[in-house]
Amino acid sequence: MNRNTLLIALFLLVTAYAQAQKMVSPKPATAYVNPLLGTATLWDPKDLGFVPTHRSWGAEVFPGSSLPNAMVQLTPVTQFHSGSGYQYEDTVIYGFAHTSKGHWNLCNIPLMPASGSSFTADDYKSSFSHKKESAHPGYYQVYLPRYGINAELTSTLRCAFHRYTYKSNINKKLIADLSMANEGVRAWKIDQEGNNVLTGFQQTGEKMYFYAVSNHKITGIDTLTSTAPVTQVSGGRGRPSGPKKTPVVSFADEEKPLELQIGFSYVSVENAKSNLQKEMLGKTFTQVRTEATITWNNLLGKIEVAGGTDRQKGLFYSCLYRSFLWPALRSDANGDFTDMSGKVVNKGFNYYTEPSIWDDYRNKDVLLGMLSPKVLNDVIQSLVDKGKITGFMPTFFHGDHASVIIAGSYLRGLKGYDVKGAYDLMLKNATVEGTRKYVDEYNTKGYIAEDPVEKPTLGEVHKAAVTKTLEYAYDDYATALLAKELGDKKDYDMLMKRTSNYKNVFNPKTGFMQGRLADGSWVKNFDPGFVYYEYMYREANAWESTFFAPQDPQGLISLFGSKALAEKKLDAIYTTPYDGREAANMSGFIGNYCQGNQPDHSTTYYYYFVDKQPKAQMYLDSIMNHYYDMGKDKLAYAGMDDAGEMSSWFVFNAMGFYTFSPADPNYIVSVPLFDKVTLKLGTKPTTIIKKGRGRKITGISWDDKKVNGYFIADKDLKQGKTLTITTQ
Repeated sequence: MNRNTLLIALFLLVTAYAQAQKMVSPKPATAYVNPLLGTATLWDPKDLGFVPTHRSWGAEVFPGSSLPNAMVQLTPVTQFHSGSGYQYEDTVIYGFAHTSKGHWNLCNIPLMPASGSSFTADDYKSSFSHKKESAHPGYYQVYLPRYGINAELTSTLRCAFHRYTYKSNINKKLIADLSMANEGVRAWKIDQEGNNVLTGFQQTGEKMYFYAVSNHKITGIDTLTSTAPVTQVSGGRGRPSGPKKTPVVSFADEEKPLELQIGFSYVSVENAKSNLQKEMLGKTFTQVRTEATITWNNLLGKIEVAGGTDRQKGLFYSCLYRSFLWPALRSDANGDFTDMSGKVVNKGFNYYTEPSIWDDYRNKDVLLGMLSPKVLNDVIQSLVDKGKITGFMPTFFHGDHASVIIAGSYLRGLKGYDVKGAYDLMLKNATVEGTRKYVDEYNTKGYIAEDPVEKPTLGEVHKAAVTKTLEYAYDDYATALLAKELGDKKDYDMLMKRTSNYKNVFNPKTGFMQGRLADGSWVKNFDPGFVYYEYMYREANAWESTFFAPQDPQGLISLFGSKALAEKKLDAIYTTPYDGREAANMSGFIGNYCQGNQPDHSTTYYYYFVDKQPKAQMYLDSIMNHYYDMGKDKLAYAGMDDAGEMSSWFVFNAMGFYTFSPADPNYIVSVPLFDKVTLKLGTKPTTIIKKGRGRKITGISWDDKKVNGYFIADKDLKQGKTLTITTQ
């Protein structure tokens, strides 16, 4: 055999082996994830539903490095006081912050690598190009041309790893603009310890400590002074007066890349140091990045999909990834955390931030409990711990939906928290004025009366009385479910009577859920298409608010007089054009249905209750196909992700079931995007099979045993059965 023949034979052998490996080893889940999905903003009126006069709210997600539900979110900041701190359309980077959520807060401890001295306290940003930017789960990279630096970021649960490769290995700097964050900064501090260590803190609402170790000798910390007047951040508290001071750290000239390993803590610098020692010190950048990839693959790999297009798989795994970034860890590796009263305690569980309860009780917290039950148990225990200090179960933004998260989790088998303590707080929320605003009025009248306003505007701040009435009725239902499980019949009966209070704000003459005044009369000059932020409705109009009674869908349907009339009303939601009113947090309309905000995310499923499942699937398909990679860069969501709610909506529907009533341990079945979905939730995987190519469901079965109706039980998902959804 001559040399050329040998080379050809070797090439064919290697090629065949690679093809065989491809067949038996599908791409890992992380290979489908694009952390940049959701970072772009919509500007086209056809996408938004209105003509924008300013930047609308996008998904407001961050593209940087984080582990699931971690303390650290290490991400670029292109714009302070924005949602996540990063907007894809921006062209400059101000630094790399260590926390992000997507709600105009956090972005703590921003650090910017630099070189030379041609920058000031007011001008240190660098341009950047998306052509020299990349993002993967647990890794982010971008080139900063102003300074000739390639920046790479990776992270652990409580630590950040920065690696900066300088074009010129002289005059290496690090700008630590600790006066900046997405919130008002109350105080900050940075010190040098020895040759290679930086310590300090930044305090906004919380106080975040850091302990940083450099692989270069630190030669000093200088201070730049701003010439610009100090401005107070909207909503900020106690920003230090006087000119802005910006520390600049200098390093000795060394040939190797500059690396910073930083531990964080909400307790102390000492704990930040301990976190760093336990999670990162002694590891290389590549090791930490590899471990991050493995962690994400282990989590995302609990769901495997087959069939479908690469685009659909990319959307699915990107949305699944996005669903597990919040709530965020707040306890240290040794278990210490700072509680609601400001005390440092250690209670044997991981302490987390509150979920974005109003947004994600609908679906994301169910998904969290499904794939990361230990995390959700600790999230609930964290809520209980906070409630015992404040006297009420915490909630977020609106409503009282911690009750839904806890009751639904308990009924799905998650009980690793103080259940009795949780129930006592839920019951207090439902019966004592406190967390639930206007609860006395609600309990007395059976509804919350709206203020009389002659000409309300979009931005009116009043009682959001219709939304509260609807939501409290559902929260009563959730609390009642737990009361029943715990044997509290008296309060179960009391709460169940209140679950029908939603009917008290239904006006049969208009066919809408409508505001009522204190005397019982209906709000006049009623316009069902007008959007309000806190008048009658919360971030919605009447169209988007009318179909919400997941505790009693058949009862809601009956309010319209017949299934045919209810179907007609549902049709009108999707066919009555939105009037084009600009509302910053609402976009992505099908008629008056708004995918870009949460209030009507269960509306489509009401078609099931008027015996028109195919109509529901038509709209579900349209939403999944059009509203998750929008805009010119195909990186925009229709509206805010809201800590994973929007993403989780896609994940569930792509799998073929949804949390129609998240307080109940069951799911409504839809047609999956994929031919086969494998869920690894217990000792034996559960398989979901789609039979047929149609969108009309003709049969549902578990291991060939027919399911009556469209609902499946959570317990069946965990028993390693095969769910077959037959379509035509």
